[in-house]
Amino acid sequence: MRVVAICRTSASRTEQRLLERMHELRARVFKHRLDWDVHVEHNQEKDEYDRLDPTYLLLVGNDGQVIGCARLLPSTGPTMLGQTFPFLAGAARVPQSSRVVESSRFCIDTERSDIVSASGLRDATHTLFAAIIEWSMANGFDRIVTVTDVRFERILNRAKWPLERLGAPHPVGNTIAVAGLLTADEASLELVRPSSYVPLFPAAVEAAA
Repeated sequence: MRVVAICRTSASRTEQRLLERMHELRARVFKHRLDWDVHVEHNQEKDEYDRLDPTYLLLVGNDGQVIGCARLLPSTGPTMLGQTFPFLAGAARVPQSSRVVESSRFCIDTERSDIVSASGLRDATHTLFAAIIEWSMANGFDRIVTVTDVRFERILNRAKWPLERLGAPHPVGNTIAVAGLLTADEASLELVRPSSYVPLFPAAVEAAA
């Protein structure tokens, strides 16, 4: 499996097809598996933040299917935390910095990712975590802000990539949501990436070694 970074406005036809599969995966995970209150149309989950030209990191299997995904938006513009869930920041200020990127819509197709690492998490999860960190560093970000739930917060802890909470957890729909910051640095990358990880930017990794 490999990770590809795609922006919709510059995507090739092949990449556009991958984005369609990504939206289908998001529908299966967020609507059908987790039963979140999300909008699904034509078997695809999309929201207003998909219209802001984010960067998508897609984990693609050897068969060309999308195994996982994450969406990245600069915190200096509209974000899910700032516009939809600002109350999750509590008394803290919602991060807006050229050094902070927001990650959202992270998901893994558990039916297509059966290899488990020593942490008990799927290799696919570790791979996508590593790609988020690597992409963030390569694009000048050293912190990642995210809105997630306490279940996924436990996954981050197991991956040795702990979330620094901004505010207290809060009920949202059928889950308990939380917002926080993650570090994007070499130490974090070293901790989360699996031995099978193929870098997004090989030259940058070699230079840092």
